[in-house]
Amino acid sequence: MTTYIGIDLGTSSVKLLLVAEDGAILNSVTQTYKVSYPRDGWSEQNPEDWYSGVIGGIMRLMVGQDKSAVKGLGVGGQMHGLVVLDKDDKVIRPCILWNDGRTQKQTDYLNDVIGRDVLSARTANIAFAGFTAPKILWLKENEPENFNRIDKIMLPKDYVVYRLTGKFSTDYSDASGTLLLDVKNKTWSGEMLKLCGISEAQLPRLYESYEPVGKLLGSVKSELQLSDDVTVCAGAGDNAAAAIGTGTTGNGDCNISLGTSGTVFISNDVFSVDENNALHSFAHANGKYHLMGCILSAASCNAWWMENILKTKEFAAEQRGADKLRGKNDLFFLPYLMGERSPHNDTDARGAFIGLRPTATRTQMTLAVMEGVAFALKDCVEVAKSNGIKIDGTRICGGGSKSPLWRQIIADVLNMPVHTPKTQEGPAYGGAMLAMIACGRYPDVKAAADSLIEITQTVTPDPEAAAGYEKRYKIFRKLYPALKDAFKTYQEL
Repeated sequence: MTTYIGIDLGTSSVKLLLVAEDGAILNSVTQTYKVSYPRDGWSEQNPEDWYSGVIGGIMRLMVGQDKSAVKGLGVGGQMHGLVVLDKDDKVIRPCILWNDGRTQKQTDYLNDVIGRDVLSARTANIAFAGFTAPKILWLKENEPENFNRIDKIMLPKDYVVYRLTGKFSTDYSDASGTLLLDVKNKTWSGEMLKLCGISEAQLPRLYESYEPVGKLLGSVKSELQLSDDVTVCAGAGDNAAAAIGTGTTGNGDCNISLGTSGTVFISNDVFSVDENNALHSFAHANGKYHLMGCILSAASCNAWWMENILKTKEFAAEQRGADKLRGKNDLFFLPYLMGERSPHNDTDARGAFIGLRPTATRTQMTLAVMEGVAFALKDCVEVAKSNGIKIDGTRICGGGSKSPLWRQIIADVLNMPVHTPKTQEGPAYGGAMLAMIACGRYPDVKAAADSLIEITQTVTPDPEAAAGYEKRYKIFRKLYPALKDAFKTYQEL
């Protein structure tokens, strides 16, 4: 029986799946690693930790398994991170991550001086602090010695692929988040490269996500004791890979990913850009396009509240009793713990509880955190709807989606059905599916999704709770604008 390895290179851990050719998951392992926060709002990782996690993870994954049966490997990975290598292929500095907020100056320069219209025309997107191009400009300005040493620029998952295969590659979905790609025409933007002071020779070759880029290096095969015929595909950005892994491939299909960050992913057969660039216009891993809204803190808000504040890991126990308050909670939470991307594009934004009274309870605050994330996701959905996109329901994946209460809250807040696939492994499962296509198991992404993805549960909105949330959402939408100027004053402290 032929098997495939799917990898989800996340922010706090890497998850690896061993998937049979019929789609069954044979084994799963997770390797954790550290995130460093050198300053307030900064977020970095050591790329070597990713590679070590992948190698160690594959070794654990294959214990008791037939190593000769592995034919393909695909990686879905955290997007936007700036990985820079010198001429000796040594990592120059820690990777600046997707949720790092240090580049507001560079982001403002790109949006306000170069101009949003210019950026949108060149790349289909405006600048966000998490994107790669502002990070390159920051490096050029603040660490010129490191900037001048750059021989290769790559994204996190592409560093892993490079170490595994020796191939300097990326895919269109991940490249879309660099602000260096002409998304519509699927080519590097010469104007953006010139603006950032880099050359195309420093950037990887572009592939569709399901295209093979190479085989495992000899040294890697020996270490892992895998066969000589393991094909590695280009892979995809984590959200595009998650969309593949949930079967979000048809025109107008929607997927919500409730991980460290939260995303609303809408698959489109044709290229489009929303009027104000509030949503990202990216290439999809199926060879087409998608619109995406990204909130920087989602399940991480719940983890912060539970672990850092309540000092507990009993998430389900803390949520007990909150169900009866759905649509009735008058306490609000702004989930901007790391600033916010869609639709506000504000690194100064902060998290906040609003509406506290002496009668406020622990359960209300727990519920407010979950509701705040759902409201922020609704912000993104409303932008899509305002641009004429019809969304009848959504699929869901990510760690937060394992909470029945959270799934119901999202169904109520969005007032639409929420569908849970049988396999909820998102990017890792999508990576394995892309590897199957690269190896010829399926002719295209649609065929793979039709064969492998099954919806096993649908949560429908409760009319009474949905009506209550609609009233509360109108209040929620007023809170960020009211606090925006106050958030900026934190920079003066």
